[in-house]
Amino acid sequence: MLKQYFPILVWGKNYGRASLTNDLIAAIVVTLMLIPQSLAYAMLAGLPPQVGLYASMLPLIAYTIFGTSRTLAVGPVASGSLMTAVAVGNIAAQGSFDYYLAAISLAFISGLILVVMGFFRMGFLANFLSHPVISGFVIASGILIAAGQLKHILGVRGSGQNLIEISLGLIPQLGKISQPTLLVGVAVICYLVLMRMHLKSLLLRLGVNPRVAGIMLKSSPVLAVVITTLVSWRYSLDAIGVRIVGSIASGLPPFTMPSFDPDLWRSLAGSALLISVIGFVESVSVAQTLAAKRRQRIIPDQEMIALGTANIASALSGGFPVNGGFARSVVNFEAGAETPAAGAFTAIGITAAIIFLTPILFFLPQATLAATIIVAVLSLIDPGVIKRTWIYSKSDFAAMLATIMLTLLEGIVTGILSGVALSLLIHLYRTSRPHFAIVGQVPGTEHFRNILRHKVVTSLTVLNLRVDESLYFPNARFLEDTVQNLVAQNPAIRHVVLMCAAVNSIDASGLESLEAINARLRDSDVKLHCSEIKGPVMDQLQRSHFLEELTGKVFLSQYEAFAALDPQAAKMAMEQRHSHQIAGN
Repeated sequence: MLKQYFPILVWGKNYGRASLTNDLIAAIVVTLMLIPQSLAYAMLAGLPPQVGLYASMLPLIAYTIFGTSRTLAVGPVASGSLMTAVAVGNIAAQGSFDYYLAAISLAFISGLILVVMGFFRMGFLANFLSHPVISGFVIASGILIAAGQLKHILGVRGSGQNLIEISLGLIPQLGKISQPTLLVGVAVICYLVLMRMHLKSLLLRLGVNPRVAGIMLKSSPVLAVVITTLVSWRYSLDAIGVRIVGSIASGLPPFTMPSFDPDLWRSLAGSALLISVIGFVESVSVAQTLAAKRRQRIIPDQEMIALGTANIASALSGGFPVNGGFARSVVNFEAGAETPAAGAFTAIGITAAIIFLTPILFFLPQATLAATIIVAVLSLIDPGVIKRTWIYSKSDFAAMLATIMLTLLEGIVTGILSGVALSLLIHLYRTSRPHFAIVGQVPGTEHFRNILRHKVVTSLTVLNLRVDESLYFPNARFLEDTVQNLVAQNPAIRHVVLMCAAVNSIDASGLESLEAINARLRDSDVKLHCSEIKGPVMDQLQRSHFLEELTGKVFLSQYEAFAALDPQAAKMAMEQRHSHQIAGN
């Protein structure tokens, strides 16, 4: 029981010097990367920069104890920071104590939701966020985040929670652009883009180890922070209009308590649920991808508990919502991290930074952090996924497009909820009209395939009907109408065999439809049979009166049913030579 909820007891007992060395090296690399990211994401969330560092300390310790991924790096991320700004911005003014308190409370509520869901094994709820919806959210939030950072690149003021509000806030300010600020922002963007495009290939040509080259590429924002901070200090850029980070509170994070105001909790509950579920999906996706490369195992329900405790730890140490970051986790993996202890060592590195380095970051230009955010989020946007989804599935493309457009125009919460709702409606529509096929016996075999795709042997008196969907309330009536129409079109039919190999469950509505089909066929002097019913489905049917009232039989295989009901046709099919190529089911 203890090992189930405390994975540290599993990997910790075999922790040795080699693992310690690798984890320390990875921690140093991730710390260098995490410092500028934490400052930038705190700014994105509308919070003081040191809050980003607070959210990168105790949460990593919590994940080390409870997490099952050996390489997932927990901390502030772009999407979570944006959602925090949106959720908290509706409650309090940015910069106020109530704003900060609401952000802490949001992390605490998100953590509680994840812990409760983990204990009750509710990780399946994340399945309601389909891949097209997640992809649409990533694209739209990336655009929103980048657009929201333009004010720092241009050196003007602006606000807004959607693309229209951001645009309307920036347009009147275009005449007030600070040229020195713009120069810093554009220079950092160009530097980061060039590094992403050419640094790794250049290092490889110089003979640098590919793993080391990848780590140096991911750590390139650190150099941008160092150079722009030195230039800002040496030439007093703040005196000519370049906004700097300014004073950053040093020292260990304070112990903080969230607000327990019921009205505040009700206001934050919806956003906390979205942040929890979206953060969990992103984190587990990254963790599973990296774990597969080392043949390791991730336990999703325990990951919920780990991420939940990390968020609670963030709230108690003055931070805001956190989850596993893609870029940081990849760097952690490539740097050689072997256990979650690398996260604990990273927390120690962040602690040292907040104690000793915060005075040095006083002159860091805000434009540098904004440029870091813009390049980071835009690199996660894959426009090609839109085209691929359009080609593969128009309905999934509709869900993706709705998520993108509504997120951009109405905000994150509306966009995500609309995308999920549309995905569910599309699923219900698809399953309400399930694919079915009249099947016949493939000559020379005991296989049955669609008569429209294969040359098969059929019977005048036996209708072999394959249903390719579980039977439940949206499609129950459809099955009734389909069987009735097919029987009405062929008066010679005396047997109907439902091939149920693809039927995984039958709910009460589906059972009633089967009973209605059986009764109508009986009135028409036609017998209803079933074949290839799965064990769990048979268990369900045996708890009803359907099998007792069934006019026909239940056959183990479709061939057995066909051979019993029309032996001559089945024999003729077996004697024929199978020469037609397979074209699908």
